[in-house]
Amino acid sequence: MEAEVTATAAARDSEAEIHPLKTEDAKAQENHENFVERRIIKSSGLSRLSRWRTAAFFISLFLCLIIVFAFSFIIPCPERPVSERTWFQYYNNAVPYPFLAMEDVNEDKVQDVLFAFKSSNTSSGFNVSCLDKGLPSPCVFLAAVSGTNGSVFWESPAAEDVQWLQCGIQQLGTAQAPGCLVVEKPLSLTAVDLQTGEVLWRKSKDFGANYTVLTPLSVIPDVDNDGVQDLIIFITKERQVNTFIHSGKTGQQVGHTHSLKVDGNARYVRLNLRSSPYFLFYTEKSVYAYSLEDLCSAVIGTEVKFPKFHPDSLWEKHIDHTTRRLSLLRFEDVRYLAKVPGHSQDNVLVVNSDMATLINTKDLQTLWTLNVSRALSEPLLGNYKPDVHGIVLESEIGPNRKKVMIVESGSGAVQWELKLHWGAGSPAPATLPTADHRSAFLVWGDYQEPGNETTHRAPLQKLYLFHPSYTNVLLELRNSTDQIVAFTAALFERSRHACYVLLRGPQPGQGPGPVSLMKRKLKEDVLVSRVIWLRHTADDDEQRVRDRLYRMRFQSRD
Repeated sequence: MEAEVTATAAARDSEAEIHPLKTEDAKAQENHENFVERRIIKSSGLSRLSRWRTAAFFISLFLCLIIVFAFSFIIPCPERPVSERTWFQYYNNAVPYPFLAMEDVNEDKVQDVLFAFKSSNTSSGFNVSCLDKGLPSPCVFLAAVSGTNGSVFWESPAAEDVQWLQCGIQQLGTAQAPGCLVVEKPLSLTAVDLQTGEVLWRKSKDFGANYTVLTPLSVIPDVDNDGVQDLIIFITKERQVNTFIHSGKTGQQVGHTHSLKVDGNARYVRLNLRSSPYFLFYTEKSVYAYSLEDLCSAVIGTEVKFPKFHPDSLWEKHIDHTTRRLSLLRFEDVRYLAKVPGHSQDNVLVVNSDMATLINTKDLQTLWTLNVSRALSEPLLGNYKPDVHGIVLESEIGPNRKKVMIVESGSGAVQWELKLHWGAGSPAPATLPTADHRSAFLVWGDYQEPGNETTHRAPLQKLYLFHPSYTNVLLELRNSTDQIVAFTAALFERSRHACYVLLRGPQPGQGPGPVSLMKRKLKEDVLVSRVIWLRHTADDDEQRVRDRLYRMRFQSRD
């Protein structure tokens, strides 16, 4: 048996030696059969996985189609509010106040109008009276009117009398939306919810008589650590400026009242330097300066530090720390102090009785001066050239005569000017940004062509539009004989719907009478405007000018 096995093995070895590849082929064939079997098994698994992937793809595609169908046909898209071109709101037996504020009350991305009037009751069906809020009748109502159609959102009895109204203040009380602050007379501060008109808080302070509240009110960082920004308020009385801080959350006074002696009737401007905000109080002859930290420290009684701010070393060098007078800004008969944007920080424009002077705040040196006689209104910013700041100045040049100038802020060069007749109480000018990075300028007065001037009649109140694309053209938009209490212009929607708002009625101090609030789209007046040629050119065409300015686009500035 063993001999047989041995012989068989020897025969296989002998065959392997004679045919060496035959054995390799047999093994390869065997391995190939095993590989094919494994591949068939693996391919079967991949096939099942591929089917799952295909099913997942078609299910995802089906879900996407359902979502697209739902959003396209089933779920309605939010409707964009359609703004009426013109609307009116009328009140009887009322007296309006010279305040107009623009805010989005109902969060529809359209600006709404807030204003104040004194009356015995509301005129829009709101069942609320002065007595309901513990106020004597008549009292001051604060009203919010829709910018789209003029409907009244709310009317709220807010005060016995009003000195100042300021809206758009963030974080008043616990409200999520911005609020309004009403400064009453006698002095009382009332915070009002912008969306509902409800009073958030009211605080009173007795300063006696003959005081003036300096406006606008200023918001400052949180100094009482309650998580809400605070308010700093200035009043002037008997040649001193009293400063006090109130909590934006509760209205409570923070710290104590700080007093600054001044040499006349003071006003103020808040100037933003790179290092810190500065508050400049100015009289006819002097300018007094406080950094934000110094002012807060004086009120709180201990040193206050804000992480992002520190006093400017150059300014501190020229401030008398006893009187707080700024030595390098000494002018006579100062009418206005205004901030003008510079390359990296604000500059200061000083306007006195016969001159306008721009001061560089980096070195307190004069950049330019310009002859300006008897300024009539606060300097206004606009753009005569693309992206170049211009300053609108109005000056009196004779009885019932004024000159409107647009001045380039960098050089002081007069870019455009216009002489108009005007009457007392004429509204201040306004500007609107246009898509070509310039501005449309709106001015009030009564233009009379040279040679045809009439001096025997009282000047009319006419609204004119000027745009730098036509330096020789003035559009007369509106001719008004009513008493205008307040006027403003704004873009009611972002980068579109340029409008102006007029509040007309009895002047404050007069008896009650009819009051009207009107919003009008600017383009509606452009279509029917009267074209005035300041100088004639060869290609004069009135309709072409109207069409071009009608197509003019507006663009919000961030």
